[in-house]
Amino acid sequence: MKISHYFEFEKRVTGGIRESVAHQRKILDHLDLRYTTEPTLDADVFHCNLLGPRSIWYAKRARSRGIPIVAHTHITAEDFGDSFRFTNALAKPLKPYLEWAYGRADRLVCPSEYNRRLIEGYTEMPTAVISNGVDREKLEGFESLEAAYRERYDLEPPTVFLVGHVIKRKGLETFVELARRLPDLDFAWFGPLDLSLKGRETTRLIEDSPENCTFTGYVDDIRGAYAAGDIFCFPTHEENEGIALLEAMTAGKPPLVRDIETFSWLEDGEDCLKIGTSGGLGSDVDAFVTALERLRNSNVRRRLGSNAAQHSEQFSLESVANQYRTLYKEVV
Repeated sequence: MKISHYFEFEKRVTGGIRESVAHQRKILDHLDLRYTTEPTLDADVFHCNLLGPRSIWYAKRARSRGIPIVAHTHITAEDFGDSFRFTNALAKPLKPYLEWAYGRADRLVCPSEYNRRLIEGYTEMPTAVISNGVDREKLEGFESLEAAYRERYDLEPPTVFLVGHVIKRKGLETFVELARRLPDLDFAWFGPLDLSLKGRETTRLIEDSPENCTFTGYVDDIRGAYAAGDIFCFPTHEENEGIALLEAMTAGKPPLVRDIETFSWLEDGEDCLKIGTSGGLGSDVDAFVTALERLRNSNVRRRLGSNAAQHSEQFSLESVANQYRTLYKEVV
């Protein structure tokens, strides 16, 4: 079996989608499946990760030749807004396009049950839920970087941290306000800033953040983030899955998350702490503050982090791999 494993805009797209594609290709190597990263009709399966114009062009021709089409549903209109400049304006017209584009595939791969529920409102095409997974090997040895990264960014434990692109949808306003309310704690957001791509509100939040709130920008070794951070605070409003969350759990860092459907598989008080959504910034921040006060206790952090690490094992690439083998066999 040969797979055309295509990632349109590969040189431009970063963040979770890029990580997911890297995970998929590592899985293909693990399964010893032949694949090319070029779009081609000389394959048994055409697997695309973004349905841009070139992917659609090849998908149409693949269908005419009887080659099955697998497509990932990384993007939804729901998680597109409050990301980068102009994404709010594009979110509304994006949905009808995705409804049409996802309908070109023979099988859609959804990273979570929540994502599948959304996609079922877009199209009736068959779906399979396969986690993006977590590359445990990538995090090996992260503990050795703790001193260097704490010193680099002047962070004192327990440090509240987040990993990923700095965008409003991921709870930027809450994160900054928490730092303002808890000046004796260090807050660090590890990930690209790209201010030129941000809207005015996002830029203002970053520039007006308090001194104890650090935006590191791109870091050369992401393991340093998980070494320097102690509490993974992820107040995101919308997420398809959250690879950074899986990485934090693998590193044994207790997650503090918003109680949204995406995270229904997490158990409050066992492998995380969850904050109910009230719709108001003030009351949300109050609840997050209460949770962070609880997480100052190192025993609480240790217990939740240990349970989180154990739970994360089911998302290892080795655990996810056979789902891809089954998927390709089914579509062929």
